[in-house]
Amino acid sequence: MVRKTEMDVMRGSGNVFADLKLADAGGLYTKLILAKRLNDRLKELGWKQTEIGKRLGIAQPNVSMLLNYKLDNFSSAKLMVFFTALGYDVELLIRPARSAARSAARGEMRVLMAA
Repeated sequence: MVRKTEMDVMRGSGNVFADLKLADAGGLYTKLILAKRLNDRLKELGWKQTEIGKRLGIAQPNVSMLLNYKLDNFSSAKLMVFFTALGYDVELLIRPARSAARSAARGEMRVLMAA
């Protein structure tokens, strides 16, 4: 018999790192999105980890960490370099925050990827 318990449910912000009140939540989220998009591309290519390592210039154990989202050893900048190694152009756009309310506080980081 399964016992049901009551739980409070709160809608998340879309950034689990911010919801957990972690330092640099925006940076962590950006790195996660970069890794997700990179891993999606690597999966499409169907390469073995040794092939990925050669192309990205990293050892196979580091490829395994990347594919398993163990990202402590990878900066957002390094993940962007990996995209260039796969033949992608990476562009950064820095602009004022979209609304006056945001500009008074903090801006946001987003990752957009062309098809």
